[in-house]
Amino acid sequence: MNPYRHFHLETDDQKFLWLWFDAQGSATNVLSSEVLAELERIVAELEANPPGGLVIASAKPSGFCAGADVREFTRIAGRDQAMALMLKAHDLFRRLESLPCPTLARIHGYCLGGGLELALACDYIVALDNDRTRLGLPEVRLGIHPGFGGSVRLIRRIGPPGAFDLMLTGRTVDARRAKRMGLADHAVAEWLLDRACRQVLTQRPPRRRPPPWMRLLDTAPLRPPLAAYLRRQVRRHADPRHYPAPYALIDLWRRHGTSDAMLRAEAESVADLLLTDTARNLVRVFFLRERLKGFGRGDDTFDHVHVVGAGTMGGDIAAWSVVQGLKASLQDRGPAYLTAAIQRAGQLFDKRFRRRHQRVAARDHLIPDPKGLEIPRADLVIEAIVENLEAKRNLFKVLEGKVTEDALLATNTSSIPLEEIAAVLQRPERLVGLHFFNPVAKMPLVEVVSGRQTDPEIAAKAAAFARRIDKLPLPVKSAPGFLVNRALMPYLLEAVILMEEGVPAEAIDQAATDFGMPMGPVRLADTVGLDICLAVAEVLAKELGAEVPERLRQMVEASKLGIKSGEGFYRYKGRRPVKTKPGSSPLSPEDIRDRLILRLVNECVAVLREGVVEDADLVDAGLVFGAGFAPFRGGPMHYLRQRGVATTRKRLEELAEKYGPRFRPDVGWEQILSIAKD
Repeated sequence: MNPYRHFHLETDDQKFLWLWFDAQGSATNVLSSEVLAELERIVAELEANPPGGLVIASAKPSGFCAGADVREFTRIAGRDQAMALMLKAHDLFRRLESLPCPTLARIHGYCLGGGLELALACDYIVALDNDRTRLGLPEVRLGIHPGFGGSVRLIRRIGPPGAFDLMLTGRTVDARRAKRMGLADHAVAEWLLDRACRQVLTQRPPRRRPPPWMRLLDTAPLRPPLAAYLRRQVRRHADPRHYPAPYALIDLWRRHGTSDAMLRAEAESVADLLLTDTARNLVRVFFLRERLKGFGRGDDTFDHVHVVGAGTMGGDIAAWSVVQGLKASLQDRGPAYLTAAIQRAGQLFDKRFRRRHQRVAARDHLIPDPKGLEIPRADLVIEAIVENLEAKRNLFKVLEGKVTEDALLATNTSSIPLEEIAAVLQRPERLVGLHFFNPVAKMPLVEVVSGRQTDPEIAAKAAAFARRIDKLPLPVKSAPGFLVNRALMPYLLEAVILMEEGVPAEAIDQAATDFGMPMGPVRLADTVGLDICLAVAEVLAKELGAEVPERLRQMVEASKLGIKSGEGFYRYKGRRPVKTKPGSSPLSPEDIRDRLILRLVNECVAVLREGVVEDADLVDAGLVFGAGFAPFRGGPMHYLRQRGVATTRKRLEELAEKYGPRFRPDVGWEQILSIAKD
């Protein structure tokens, strides 16, 4: 009988022990406390009775190991508890590393975080060479850095440049890239995988080490200048006030190098970081992501998507669908309108696919279809034309007569309620909203919009499509602007009002980025397109009584639309704004910040009151993944609770008295206040 719950052991003809990791009660392998305790028992047995060689492999089809059990992070009450967890894992991996037999990690699928740290404690790593294999240390995305000894072992294995590239960005690499950088010893086809593992254990080649010149970078004289360079690079993307983990890791290495002292310092640093607001909020965001993924479980048997509208959004939806393995046909008024979209798609394919045959196949799967001949073959038809109600209605009258009985009909409208579009359909229950965000390849969220008549099964299938193309589906009720645009628009409009009052665009954007937004509202408006901002603002003004700043209309009338026209509120060279010396601001950064952020928060309260989404956590998920709201703050509703509900409402009342009714607290604050008191 197998004495272990999460592992089973097999010994082959060559006396090699195969340790199969299969965490029970989970679709993915994670290093929970229970798993680590069981692995400790196994390592103790191997110390007493070492086999001819050890292969650690995963019995899960999805991958090797996703890392530590993040759920346990939420139960850590203090530093002593966090430190005990780190030291326990450190001791276990040290004992694994010291076994008197060769050890090998057999990698397929994901090998992330603590999972890669486990693999690095082995002598060798052999990885399956296919598109699903990904190796990386993404701990910085949880507000920490590697904590099970991985920082030391990775630098020792591949050198500081490659190691810090992975650890400071959280990015992952495929098997071939891992082999080239020295992370994996071999990247092999599936039919060779087990044979390669046995061959390595038989031959016992020297362990991987970086070349001598790279090892010099780990010496005391060279670490400080390289550390300074790394800090400058990280500063371009992460403010140390908000994201301390990457800077802590750099500083640890600068002081200790890859000595054994670094191992202890690494554990102490992670124990401290786990208790920070940044880490706790980023862990919260991790679970928000997992919740959104859950909405997409269901029928995802999609093969062909047809997109009508080859503008930036429509063309990019089609291209992204192809990247995710679907066939996509793209329709517009004629071949000339498709050219730019096809060229943009080719650029995306070149970035996403390293191998020539993959890029060729992708181009073959994107079908220019000006006459819409592919519509009857599509499982899903997405409308992505201009934001005009009559144009959309006329299109759907035609589409409804061409699609198959089982095909989904979807609109990418950013603001028009579905009921108004569906009024012309014979079967309005078929229409669902799939609202993507720009740029499609980078923004993870898709709002799955249900109108009053939308069939729940249709909405569930649309959410499954979003997951099929690796997006996060957020169910929202049909309402003007839905969730993200509804909450974001007051924030953008307040930025325009501030400029009308003489506040420089640079000061406005700086206040927002100091708060933690990835881009200031002025830059964001220019990036989205001022014409699109105006169209959405006018829809919301009509439905909700909001005021549209006159300056926004003037900019659009002057064809100053932002990046796409070369000039908006900023002038652009390519996609970068031309730097100018800003004037002085009549307002303090704190006042600018509150006027921007609290208008957004107030609108979130209104959206929640109206039931556009199910609860406050989904408001947070939508704004983090759809608008880039500062992730380290956990979302706007979570920020509100941390700032204080009563205090924040009082501040809004002060702003309303000074600047007018647009800051008046929504009536939904009463419910939030009562919940906060309970």
